[in-house]
Amino acid sequence: MNQPFRSPDSTPDDTVPTDRWFLAYTKPRQEQIALSNLELQHFNAYLPLYKKFKPSPQGPVALFEPMFPRYIFFRPGKPEQSISAVRSTKGISTIVRFGFEPAVMPDALVQCIRQLEQDRSQATLQEISNLKAGQTVRLQHTALGGIEGLIQSVSTKRVAVLLEILGRPTLVQVEHHQVAVQS
Repeated sequence: MNQPFRSPDSTPDDTVPTDRWFLAYTKPRQEQIALSNLELQHFNAYLPLYKKFKPSPQGPVALFEPMFPRYIFFRPGKPEQSISAVRSTKGISTIVRFGFEPAVMPDALVQCIRQLEQDRSQATLQEISNLKAGQTVRLQHTALGGIEGLIQSVSTKRVAVLLEILGRPTLVQVEHHQVAVQS
């Protein structure tokens, strides 16, 4: 018995379950454009962001970058909505597929990613930084470049490093980007 042709984007009953997410691959650095355009088409779209700190003359500044560069999660906003429209959405390069089947993420996993994103967004520089008191570091980009020392304290703007200079312990204050953790 011949069965009617079904698009690979549709499910057996032509409704898309709302307990899973699909994955789209965006054009380079167009994640925000893709997010806006998916939302304009009434898709539920999610772009996880990752909080980082960038050095600046005023001290480290928080900025948010895509957690998974060039990837965005989406799902239909209503059961009858087809995901095939996503392929021609501005900012989207393609729908991620395994063979003919679109990649699917369970809602529980996406909720875990949301929780991780929320926890990191609320974290302070000290909580995110890999710099901790007691660590051995090597100075970079300073007149003392290459010298090893021991971190005494970490603040939002500076790292206090204990160095041995001319046989005497000396405390030096440097910016976060001027030290590298020794392994």
